[in-house]
Amino acid sequence: MSTHARWKLPLGTAGVLALAVGAWLVFGGQSAQDVAPAPAPAPVTQAPAPAPVFASTPAVPRAKDGGLDLVGAATAQVQAAPPEEPGPYPVDLEALRAKLPGNLYFEMDAPTKDPEELRRREGVKAKWNALYGKVLSNEASEEEVHQYYEHRRQVSEDAIAFATTMLQDYGDKLPSEHRGLLELSVNMHRTRLAELPRQESEALSRREAHAQRQKEWRAGGGRQP
Repeated sequence: MSTHARWKLPLGTAGVLALAVGAWLVFGGQSAQDVAPAPAPAPVTQAPAPAPVFASTPAVPRAKDGGLDLVGAATAQVQAAPPEEPGPYPVDLEALRAKLPGNLYFEMDAPTKDPEELRRREGVKAKWNALYGKVLSNEASEEEVHQYYEHRRQVSEDAIAFATTMLQDYGDKLPSEHRGLLELSVNMHRTRLAELPRQESEALSRREAHAQRQKEWRAGGGRQP
């Protein structure tokens, strides 16, 4: 796994992919609502039993394609269905990891509850955010500017690789809104990759101008002009 980390704000909204996909992989198969059974009618001790009064109608079940399951809805009008077991989310993370060795998603955004791993990730993110601050303040060295933008390049390339591989391997099994987010991520990171050369060049120019001003200030004995 690469030692680089995926950047967060102000490094951008790269989380569109990882935050969403990470949540899907944890909760994606758990969206079905439990439907409680209808309460039994009260026992009748005298007089013939009246016509049964059914409990409030349970939530209308959804078909697998996201539409209304009309057969299930009709059945639910008479008798509440038993709770459905949530199905597994149709993505094999280990298979994706094997296809994408070194991808930053698995280093920084794959679902985990391990406290040590979470602390490690926070430390890596803090390192890149600190470097971003140096670039913004023109205090980064030329090498650090290149390092920062190379990291941003890897973030976007890895996000594109992860999203396109998911779409190729599982696109026909994913909910349509998940496919849409993956496609959005691909387009977003392609735009960012196209902007990186200009941003890096501007950062280097600002750094050079800042260094020149400092040189002139020192040559003037540190006096204000």
